[in-house]
Amino acid sequence: MANDWLELERVAREWTYEAAMIIKRSLASPIHIEAKSNPNDLVTEVDRAVEAFFFEKIQETYPEHYFLGEEGVAEEIQSLNGTVWIIDPIDGTMNFVHQKYNFAISVAVYHDGVGMIGLVYDVISDELFHAVRGHGAYINEVELVPVKERPLHESIIGLNARWLVEERNQYRNPLKALVRDVRSVRSYGSAAIEIAYVAADRLDGYVSVNLSPWDYAAAIVLLEEVGCKASTFRGEPLDLLSQSPVIVGKPHLHKEMISSYVGEEL
Repeated sequence: MANDWLELERVAREWTYEAAMIIKRSLASPIHIEAKSNPNDLVTEVDRAVEAFFFEKIQETYPEHYFLGEEGVAEEIQSLNGTVWIIDPIDGTMNFVHQKYNFAISVAVYHDGVGMIGLVYDVISDELFHAVRGHGAYINEVELVPVKERPLHESIIGLNARWLVEERNQYRNPLKALVRDVRSVRSYGSAAIEIAYVAADRLDGYVSVNLSPWDYAAAIVLLEEVGCKASTFRGEPLDLLSQSPVIVGKPHLHKEMISSYVGEEL
């Protein structure tokens, strides 16, 4: 079965590179932008075109597989039974619109709820973070080594500063305490990239009060291959069928962030 997943990953990589060409070609023309749930929740016709591209490829090649995507080109699924592709066509749409940089295609394949394949492709930097369960994690063809633990005061975490000032955010105070105690904070505007950066030892941790499964499903597969942890703020497994707070980190840091900060008010 292992060879089947390796072959499936090869196909997924080919499709991801093809999808990236759709995105790159779109950058030469004006992009039509719409807001979804709020004025900062953006979608473009490119997001929809790329998701439709993947959906059609999967339907043609693997008709027995299921599909979960951000832009709703397929019917909603109610379980993760069988083989499920979880796709974010452009993670970091705001960056795509404003910067033309720091956005990624995120492709995950899960089987009976277990992450088997994870691809996070930083389109403009041409960095493909990829992993097959049990076969290690890579950037392009360079294998990632197990991450190096750092104490909290030497750690750099990914965190959107909006969560520190949003008054309705029940986690605001513990997150402010966490930011006070770490070495520094970064925000790249793409959850998939930031979680992949934890796997690649470019960040030590990542925290978000609200993510959807397609934001993190692929990057979680990378994390598991290098020994990192991901969970809800309570330390519970993530539910890939619903939105959730997400906390990611190297094992000791992950535990410390939950027990000393985020978990204290839950």
